[in-house]
Amino acid sequence: MALRFVVHAMSLPRYADYKDSGVAWIGEVPAHWMPYKVREFTQFCGGGTPSRDNLAFWNGDIPWVSPKDMKFERIKGAEECITDEGLSSSSSSLVDPGRLLMVVRSGILKHTIPVAINDVPVALNQDMKALRFSEQLATSDFFLRWVQGLNDVLLLAWAKQGATVESIEHAYLAGTIVPLPPLPEQSVIAAFLDRETGKIDALIAEQEKLLTLLAEKRQATISHAVTRGLNPSAPMQDSGVPWLGEVPAHWYVLRLASVYREIAELGNDELPILSVSIHDGVSDKELGDAEMDRKVTRSDDRSKYKRVAPNDLTYNMMRAWQGSFGTVMVHGQVSPAYVVARPLGEIRTMFVEQLLRTPQAIEQVRRYSRGITEFRLRLYWEEFKNIRIAVPPVAEQDEILSAATKEIADFNKLTGTVERAIILLKERRSALIAAAVTGKIDVRHVA
Repeated sequence: MALRFVVHAMSLPRYADYKDSGVAWIGEVPAHWMPYKVREFTQFCGGGTPSRDNLAFWNGDIPWVSPKDMKFERIKGAEECITDEGLSSSSSSLVDPGRLLMVVRSGILKHTIPVAINDVPVALNQDMKALRFSEQLATSDFFLRWVQGLNDVLLLAWAKQGATVESIEHAYLAGTIVPLPPLPEQSVIAAFLDRETGKIDALIAEQEKLLTLLAEKRQATISHAVTRGLNPSAPMQDSGVPWLGEVPAHWYVLRLASVYREIAELGNDELPILSVSIHDGVSDKELGDAEMDRKVTRSDDRSKYKRVAPNDLTYNMMRAWQGSFGTVMVHGQVSPAYVVARPLGEIRTMFVEQLLRTPQAIEQVRRYSRGITEFRLRLYWEEFKNIRIAVPPVAEQDEILSAATKEIADFNKLTGTVERAIILLKERRSALIAAAVTGKIDVRHVA
């Protein structure tokens, strides 16, 4: 039922007459549409650091747009851009409202070409361009949808070869052929897509909200299990630890130093380098560059890496305050920036990991970490070992972990269903836009 309106839109009639567009990946377009190269109907304004003399840029009156701001289709909060062969030579020009803003240099371009229209005057980061279209040939609203609908193809067609950071080659962009309908028809198509994509976006937002609720419910379920146990009738007692509160009376309240000791055994070239993820714990193999967290760097010198063994607890000193703890499942080695703790007796480190990932424990980790600012916090073993935890007997640890594993599997299944629904909705959204902006469907008479 959620996709009925999309199916209806995709079943709209075609135009009566078509012709070859001259562009292989576009195919046929309505016979009355006219082909133009982008440079024939567009002027480009480059971004750059504004002059300190122009206070409007620096006092908050003028938004300064960068790739990270391009999350929406409208930028809400001038001088004309001075162009030189289509490129701005000014680093302090304002972009007046109604222009198409495009990211032309950013790692974001690995996945998408962000575009937006500014409703207020803006200044642009040097990785951005503003496009101003001929009032006789094109509208910002239509071209925004054109880029969105053909994004996957344009990512390849516009990519700058050999660039150290993903970039759009200006010559490729400017030379692209775009079949344009008459201006009134562009407005009709854009209005239709605004309405229909708005419906899809609302459904996507609902699914994303459900993902958030599922994640919160999963964390709450696990947190309750590792701090209160599975038996709601079990006698409780005050743990004496403020962040834990009451715990089952038969549980042991211990300092981490009572159950773990820090180790620093050197690894070797034969052992895989394991990584700790905030979300997934310790990897069970050496990850490739594409799988690594973008904030993690790996040294070619393995002589200082630390050996780890199954059931060890390891954490990233610089990201412990974000929950970067993990239970080691295989023999391997980890970064020198990690702390490695080995059990002194029989304990399930996976239980301790889940306990340390609870919101209450994360706050304790933050309190015990050292650093001038939040993003420089480090959790050293000398502080970490003093954190107090509550653990049940080993048999009960196993029971709780078994129940938690089942709960996690159930939540993951639900999450996967929602994620697939979001992917499908986004695919339908892109297909609808592509069909409309290339004339594969005729939306002129849609109420």
